[in-house]
Amino acid sequence: MARIGLISDTHNHLPPQVLEIFTGVDHILHAGDIGQPRILLQLEAIAPVTAVAGNTDYDPSYRETERLQLAGLDFLVQHIVDPHHLHGRLAEHLRTDPPDVLVFGHTHRTFCQRVDGVLFVNPGSASRPRLGGGCSVAILRATDAGPEVDFHPVPL
Repeated sequence: MARIGLISDTHNHLPPQVLEIFTGVDHILHAGDIGQPRILLQLEAIAPVTAVAGNTDYDPSYRETERLQLAGLDFLVQHIVDPHHLHGRLAEHLRTDPPDVLVFGHTHRTFCQRVDGVLFVNPGSASRPRLGGGCSVAILRATDAGPEVDFHPVPL
């Protein structure tokens, strides 16, 4: 069973507990607002990382969207997504070629829900809680029954 670490909104700070939570994952998906490239280097010490640009990332090497196959699942990663109000290129893309899982960030709040057959997952913010919420990351387990997501709180 493959395990994929899901993280977003590190904003230039990677709590050491995240490294412990992600120990043993096969791949890490970072859904944007990364901060300095050293954040990705720290994560790459654990597993390969695929990352996208967030609205506070200015590194031109980060793409807005990444699409990849992991553990028999088709993933799309993009920072700003509203699962219930899709529009523009993303809406068209999901209509014509939907992934199995769409990983996003930006809201700093956890989310895991199937919408029109696509599993939308927001791991929450790894370092900046918003509106009284806590910090979190997630691990997606690719099982024979399909993807299963576990959220993990990250102590401040």
